[in-house]
Amino acid sequence: MASWREFNQNLQLQWQRSTLAQRWQGLPARDRLALLALSLFLLLVLFYLLLWQPAQRHAQAARAAFEEQRALYAYLQSRAPEVRGRDLQPRSSPDPARLQGLVTASAAEQGLVIERLDGEGQGAVQVSLQPAAFAQLLRWIELLEGQGIRVEELGLDRREENQVAARLSLRVGG
Repeated sequence: MASWREFNQNLQLQWQRSTLAQRWQGLPARDRLALLALSLFLLLVLFYLLLWQPAQRHAQAARAAFEEQRALYAYLQSRAPEVRGRDLQPRSSPDPARLQGLVTASAAEQGLVIERLDGEGQGAVQVSLQPAAFAQLLRWIELLEGQGIRVEELGLDRREENQVAARLSLRVGG
């Protein structure tokens, strides 16, 4: 405690000897009051600009993200019965011998280029696609599933903007 008092006294002594303190004491009382008010104002402005405003922006962005997620959840919940209904409907399965032809034709139909197509036994193939738009790839996968072809494995490599190269393992059967 004594060392704190010493430190405080030394600090006050140095302040009183400084030229800034001497100039402060030389100012009229009205000017000192105006400078104090200006300092307080600047402190408040800095507080607002550096702390309050960024916190408000982050809170607003968090609220917007929350509302977006809430809307997505409501949409998914509203579509859930439709999806459950699809699962209960029997799908027609294509002939396993025609799988390679269906995959090749549907890929060409969607504008996708197959780099490699390997058969994995009866009713299964491995497909490697050249980079294409992700949305285009999703449409193709949805088309395949509608034809009764199941995607067992899917590997994606991100390429240029909005482009992915894909490796798929496909099998006949819903």
